[in-house]
Amino acid sequence: MSTDVESRSMGEATDIKSGNGWEPRIIAFLCNWCSYAGADLAGVSRTQYPPNVRVVRVPCSGRVNPLYIIKSLQHGADGVLVSGCHPGDCHYISGNQYARRRFTLLKGLLETMGIEPGRVNFSWVSAAEGEKFSRVVAEVVQTVKGLGPARRLVKPSVFEHSQGQSAERSERPAT
Repeated sequence: MSTDVESRSMGEATDIKSGNGWEPRIIAFLCNWCSYAGADLAGVSRTQYPPNVRVVRVPCSGRVNPLYIIKSLQHGADGVLVSGCHPGDCHYISGNQYARRRFTLLKGLLETMGIEPGRVNFSWVSAAEGEKFSRVVAEVVQTVKGLGPARRLVKPSVFEHSQGQSAERSERPAT
């Protein structure tokens, strides 16, 4: 059972995907200490970057379970970005090294499953790199936009549920 917020966001995603103005939905898992702070700096500095990213703040990139990435793709995300501290700068000593190893294996697995290489991205962004965060997000959005909407791993119920909501919206009288 999905919540009203999930239902509404999935309905909006389908509306966007069905039209000519399709925009990718990117889920970004950002390390609290570096990448999230870099995103915050980009916002405070009013640095422009695409609004396609939905941020999930995590304590460390090493704490991102690969299942989170797979579940994001299953639930309709067109791409995933995992971003952490630069190597050697992890606040948890070696969390980002675990993440790098884990996601190298995951990318190989996803490619074997037929997921395009550009759908899942990994980057290093420090707290002082707001401009770099903006560039990384723009590059990820452009890459995923070039790949088109995600079709693999996406649960059919996600699209059926959201298409039903789109039909309901069009049938309701305007108020």
